[in-house]
Amino acid sequence: MARIAGVDLPREKRIDVGLTYIYGIGRSSAQQILKKAGVDGSIRVKNLSEDQIIKLREIIERDYRVEGDLRKEVSMNIKRLIDTGTYRGLRHRKGLPVRGQRTRTNARTRKGRRASIGKARKPAGVPGS
Repeated sequence: MARIAGVDLPREKRIDVGLTYIYGIGRSSAQQILKKAGVDGSIRVKNLSEDQIIKLREIIERDYRVEGDLRKEVSMNIKRLIDTGTYRGLRHRKGLPVRGQRTRTNARTRKGRRASIGKARKPAGVPGS
């Protein structure tokens, strides 16, 4: 089992895809890491040697900000925007889209489920009474 940056990589996946399971590493970063380490991207994670795993681990620790450190940095950036009262910070605080998307329709991912508007229908009663 290959454990890199505190993440267990899936054993049956190719290593170039397996590295993307680490928060902060996408496909292009994974390719760059494999190139630096001299590891073929088509090898399955379960077939990696200990030396290759150690090389990958060292490159990631040295050159990339991943997992906990990256999550902390992102949350601190958002907190800074909120504290300074910028427009983007206000959008984060209100839970609305931050990057200029429309909100009249769509935006359900940020806004949550639709709230019902108005009051319930009156029960069908006897007319004129």
